[in-house]
Amino acid sequence: MYASDAPINWKRNLTIAWIGCFLTGAAFSLVMPFLPLYVEQLGVTGHSALNMWSGLVFSITFLFSAVASPFWGGLADRKGRKIMLLRSALGMSIVMVLMGLAQDIWQFLVLRAVLGLLGGFVPNANALIATQIPRHKSGWALGTLSTGAVSGALLGPLAGGLLADSYGLRPVFFITASVLFLCFLLTLLLIREQFVPVAKKEMLHAKDVFSSLKSPKLVLCLFVTSMIIQVATGSIAPILTLYVRELAGNVSNIAFISGMIASVPGVAALLSAPRLGKLGDRIGPEKILIVALIVSVLLLVPMAFVQTPWQLGVLRFLLGAADGALLPVVQTLLVYNSTNQIAGRIFSYNQSFRDIGNVTGPLIGASVSASYGFRAVFFVTAGVVLFNAVYTAFSLRRTRRAPLPSADGENDDNPVVN
Repeated sequence: MYASDAPINWKRNLTIAWIGCFLTGAAFSLVMPFLPLYVEQLGVTGHSALNMWSGLVFSITFLFSAVASPFWGGLADRKGRKIMLLRSALGMSIVMVLMGLAQDIWQFLVLRAVLGLLGGFVPNANALIATQIPRHKSGWALGTLSTGAVSGALLGPLAGGLLADSYGLRPVFFITASVLFLCFLLTLLLIREQFVPVAKKEMLHAKDVFSSLKSPKLVLCLFVTSMIIQVATGSIAPILTLYVRELAGNVSNIAFISGMIASVPGVAALLSAPRLGKLGDRIGPEKILIVALIVSVLLLVPMAFVQTPWQLGVLRFLLGAADGALLPVVQTLLVYNSTNQIAGRIFSYNQSFRDIGNVTGPLIGASVSASYGFRAVFFVTAGVVLFNAVYTAFSLRRTRRAPLPSADGENDDNPVVN
């Protein structure tokens, strides 16, 4: 499992990790378009019951992922990141096969929970690459890596819908399992890591992890930012199709229009993330983070006043371009503010906050829209992001006096290897 002392080709690792993130992103989103249909096929009937179970099987994966991520992050710091990538890809592949064989809704619910427990490919890929790249290229590399999962998530629903129409619902789970197994093989054969296992007794405890950070309050702020990014994205998801229908009126292709408007932020993020990451390497990721948060607020508010779907689509495209900078910039700042010894846990804690945002965002959007209407959701979301912008600016200002550390004091011009 552990490589020789020969230098690691971090660019090749980045390429394979990108492919792995793309495949896992596609695999997760392949089943999303027909998840309620599969719930119905498993015996759930009635409008309210179908809605309840669909929401439950969707959110339980993120809930269990939030719980499990810190454990896997600690194991990654002790055993290595590559083995965590292999564990995640193979485990998810097996669970997908079992999902395709599920006979009732309870079996499916348990398997969705297990899927969350066994996940973690993307945060571990981030931790692996973050500890190998030259620090002055962190923004570009992590921005590029983030486009892998985004690309997969964009193409997955389209592929899943086509496959479900062509072969039926259950075969899609088996196809998804094959995709994840391919990810396992690529990681096993092509990714290299130099890692010296750490004895369990030598591992820092959770309390010591945070006390070892130069700016623990800033790192906590970055975790909260990751959560709010997902809250802002998820709060709009439950109402988007209904809001588009309200704007478009009675048109026959409402599903197509809604799908286009739902996907344009991802396309914009795909285009902007590497470029803004590279810009952050040059001018500082802190500036990119604050500007992107403020721009997000300025784009969310007008969405409450649009009169046509194309106006909403343009604003969501611009929002996606701004959001494309946010997660990579947060990850870059986490790299700057943590050491290789704790990178796995820091990225896993960040993933837990993202998962919490994935669960709470849709709940907030659905609750606000039910009480105050669709347009109120955009005001509430803008307020949450504005709070985060102020909180982040305050946290960054408190730490600006001291230069951000180059982890472990290593030369920024050389790849960092465990």
